[in-house]
This record gives sequence, structure tokens and C-alpha cells, in this order.
Amino acid sequence: MSTTWDDLVTTALLGTDRRPASPGALLDEAALRTVQRRAALLPAAPRPLPEAAPEDVRPPLPEAARRRLALLLAERAAGPGGSGRRGGGPDLTELLPQWLAAANDHGYRAPADLLPGLLDAARARSDLRPGALALGGPGALWLARLNPQWRYALRDAPASSAAPAATDTGEGADQVWQEGLFAERVALLTSLRRRDPAAARELLATTWDRERAEDRLMFLDSLRDGLSPADEPFLEGALTDRGRTVRAAAAELLSALPASALAGRMAERARACVALDRTGGRPTVVVEAPHECDAGMRRDGVVAKPPAGRGERSWWLGQLVEAAPLGIWCERLGVAGAAEAVALPVADGWRPDLHAAWCRAAVRQEDAEWSRALLGPAASPPEPTGASWLDPAKLLSALPPAERAGWVAEFIATHGLSEAFRLLGVCAVPWAEPLGRAVVDALDTAREAGGYPWSFSGVMGMAERCLDPDQADLLEALTVLPAGPEGDGAGHGAAGYWAEAYQRLIGTLRLRATMRRELADGSGPNAKGGLRRPDAGRWR
Repeated sequence: MSTTWDDLVTTALLGTDRRPASPGALLDEAALRTVQRRAALLPAAPRPLPEAAPEDVRPPLPEAARRRLALLLAERAAGPGGSGRRGGGPDLTELLPQWLAAANDHGYRAPADLLPGLLDAARARSDLRPGALALGGPGALWLARLNPQWRYALRDAPASSAAPAATDTGEGADQVWQEGLFAERVALLTSLRRRDPAAARELLATTWDRERAEDRLMFLDSLRDGLSPADEPFLEGALTDRGRTVRAAAAELLSALPASALAGRMAERARACVALDRTGGRPTVVVEAPHECDAGMRRDGVVAKPPAGRGERSWWLGQLVEAAPLGIWCERLGVAGAAEAVALPVADGWRPDLHAAWCRAAVRQEDAEWSRALLGPAASPPEPTGASWLDPAKLLSALPPAERAGWVAEFIATHGLSEAFRLLGVCAVPWAEPLGRAVVDALDTAREAGGYPWSFSGVMGMAERCLDPDQADLLEALTVLPAGPEGDGAGHGAAGYWAEAYQRLIGTLRLRATMRRELADGSGPNAKGGLRRPDAGRWR
């Protein structure tokens, strides 16, 4: 027994040919040493068993849907070495978010034995968390309290997924807030904010001055949920915080409250910078950007130092206009609405800076009228290349879903798919029929022009997840190869690749339809009773 465990490890690493030992003897001694090491371990102190998991009264998944969830989770766990993305079959991992949304629409609960896999999947992909935690319900939160790797669930769970835990109220909440780990405190604050915004704000105020700057920033972010004028006094106090990023976050939240004092101060400053000049032949917007960033501006969240390549005055102007309520501009510029304000010429090259700030304000304030005006008609020529201030995808997010889909469909019909990928990403799923038609027509146009499907792989992958499954039969005609001497499709070049791509698309759409039927076969409380098949029209 003179050989130590470290000696055995060294011999195993170097190889028995370099250390005098036979493989059998090495393994025998390793086994002996293992028993010896384990015998020296002391038993862990016993811990009380956790309370039983709360009951989830929602109906279980239908058996076919349960097997489908198990398959989807197994595919995700297999990773890239699973079925493979570019095979002939559908990519199941990309269908999991949609499956979760559909299951939650039906009001089902997740099977208890699949909860660990569901929590692991949501831990790896944050986009799965809302759907996974809603399906997991109180059972998922019960498990998350027992495993530190699943603590994210306590923070991100929807408010309706479970009743509050005992530690979320009273003395238990105060103890967690005063003594808990950072993740536990964030989870407590987020959960409390969803149920009682005022109580969460008051809890945060009790330790605000003692928190680290990075923690204050994270805690402040929790106030976005349920933000209201009642939060203004607390946020006004945060404007004098010693942390610059904390001050900026507080100012951003206050600017989302149009009636706040900060919004009023920013409006006054913005009015002083932008006016309408009627002395010429045509009314023109004139801009006089700030010449300095004074202490008041810095207190209200204006960052004094611009990024590299950006002028100070334009940087300050953008922050002032972005934080000012959009409602001030019609009166200031003497126009009836946002469209007339956007159409006015802007003197001295200030148009990109002014319109960029208006775009950010429209997104922050979720103003559909200003977003619509700044977007302009989808069929009009796009802005010049230098107009990087215009971000249609963000502006579209402020429009109603039907209008959003119609705008993107018209954009694709006019400009094609090359600039449409991000725009498609903000459209509701499944795509409305005009949008789905526009995408398939654009792909078909690319096919007829001799292009290859891998040039549009991103759009094809998105179409697999977003086209209405009821359209699968209408796409069959696109898989037919032109008549040729080979007869079996060989030698058709791009046409053969397109046929394969469309076959994959059709297969995925039919799988999605099957998944939908599997969920509808149950008796969930939200079951719609049958499948809806819209008037599909015909693809070109």
C-alpha cells in the first residue's frame, strides 16, 4: 500500500509502458485505493425532506402529445449530434417553442417525469423559458427551489404559473431579501413585483442605499414590469445615484412615463432645440443642438461622452428628443399628425439625427402612429444606404400584428427577400396568408431566376416554423421537376435542389399539423373543438 493515489493517476496519464506497472495491476490497485478513499468519507448531515409539490389541477397532455414532448426534449438534449439540421427531416429543436405555445393555449400541464428535461431545455435556451415555465407550472417552480441550476425559473416564471411561495411574503420574504443569494433576491423581487408592484418597490427601497451598483441596476430592471406613475418618486431619487448606468436606467424608465417630471424636463429641452421656420418659401424644421451637457442634463440621464465617431452636439440632441414625449411635436411644428411632421424638410443636414431620435422614441413609447409615419409606405424606395438610423424591424413592433404582416408582405413583393429577414422575425406566427403568399412567391421567383435554395436558407428555415401548416398541400406543385431526359430529377441543377428544399418544407408543415392535432385530441380547458382551415387561396 505504499503507492499513493497521485502515483496511480500519474502512471495512468503517462502510460504503463513509461512507468513499471502492468495494466491489470494498475486497475487492481486503483480499485483498492478507491474503496479506501470512500471508506474515509464521513456521512453528510441529514436534511429534512422538502414539502410535497403543490398540486397542479390542469389536465394532463394527451398521450400522443406527451410522447411528442419527450421526443422534442430528447432531440434537444442530443444536440448537434442528433438528427442533424440539414437532413431531409424537420429540425425538431426549432419546433419546440411553437409546440410549447400551442400546449399552453390548450391549458395542459407538463408530465412530472418530463419536468427536469423541460427545465434543462429552458436553462439552455432563454427563448424557451416563458413557454416551458408556463407548461411546467407549480411543479417546475417546486423543483427549481431544490436545484441551484434551475434558479432562473424563480425569476422568469409567469405570474400565473403558480401560487406565491411561502418565502415570497411576510417574514420569509424579509429573510430572503436580507440574507439570500443574489439570484434568490432577484427571483423574490420579480415575483413580488408581478403580484404587488408597490410592495416590491417598498422592499427594494429598504436596502437600496446598501446595494452594489451592478445589483442596483439589475433590481431597477425589475420595475419595468408593471411600470406606473406610482414608481416615479423612487425613480426620481435614483437619478442622483452614484452609478452612471443606474442613473441612465432610471431616466429611461421615467421617459417611458409621458406624464413624469423628467419627461416634462426633456420636452422643454427638446422644444428649445427644434423649431419650425416659416420665413422661407416652405416651412422647414430648424435644429439648434445643445452646446453643452450641463449638470441638469446629466442628472436626467444624458450621457455626456459620445461614442467614437459621433459628434457631441448630435449625441446630446438625440438623447433629448428620444426622451421627450412624442405628443409635443405636432403643436411645436404646427402640424396635424405624425405623418405631416415626418414629411417636413429639415435644414442643415439634421434630418438623420432628428428622425433617428423620433424612431427610438416611437419604439420606447410604443406609438403606432409615429412608427407608421417613420416607416412610410412599404413599396416606396428604401432610404439611401447612409440612412442607418432607420430600423424598420423595431418600428414594426409597435404596429398591430395584422398591419405588421401586411406591411412586410408588401415590402417583400416590392423589394424581394434580401432585406426582409429581420422584418419577418417580428411578425406573428403563423404568418397571415398575404405574408405567407409573398414569401413563397419570392422564393419561387428566385428559383425561376436560377438561384439556389441555400442562398435563402434563413428564410426557408423560418418558413418551416412560420408558414400556416394548412398550406402544405398547396406547395406540392413546387416540388415537381421540369420534364427532362433524366426523368428522375437528376441533372436538373438548381431545380432539383429547390425540389428537395420544398419537400423538406412540406414535411415540416405536415409535422406541425400533426402536432397540432395531437394537442387538439385532448380535453384541455381551452380546446377549440376542431381545426380551423382558412381560405388559403393558391400559390402562384
